[in-house]
Amino acid sequence: MSVNKVILLGRVGKDPDVRYVAQNQPVASFTLATTDRAYTNANGVQVPERTEWHNIVMWGKNAEVAERYIRKGTQIYLEGRLRTRAWEDRNQVKRYTTEIYVDTFELLARPANSPQQPQQQAQQPQQPAGNQNGGTPF
Repeated sequence: MSVNKVILLGRVGKDPDVRYVAQNQPVASFTLATTDRAYTNANGVQVPERTEWHNIVMWGKNAEVAERYIRKGTQIYLEGRLRTRAWEDRNQVKRYTTEIYVDTFELLARPANSPQQPQQQAQQPQQPAGNQNGGTPF
């Protein structure tokens, strides 16, 4: 038995980049920042604030909602799973990236200049093209 589950609560670092792949399947990608607060430990040593950046990927209906409602600065809660992929760059150097593939998410706070949030915020899990399990439409 194994578990691949990620839970994040953070702010979007850039507007989603939405593209359409095989059979007009939408996929959205953007960055999400999570920050550990600064603190002083028991010995009096100050530990500075630390921000971690995550690469987020949404498929299907989730990607459509992201395109419409998520903007830079939006605070979201999401659940998903880690995926690492590899490719070769122009110089034939093997590169790797780790992404969070989102199953569900909820918009918590949005920037003042973005459109209204939808009534139903939590999304059903979405799979990449070819792996649809008949999720509930938004």
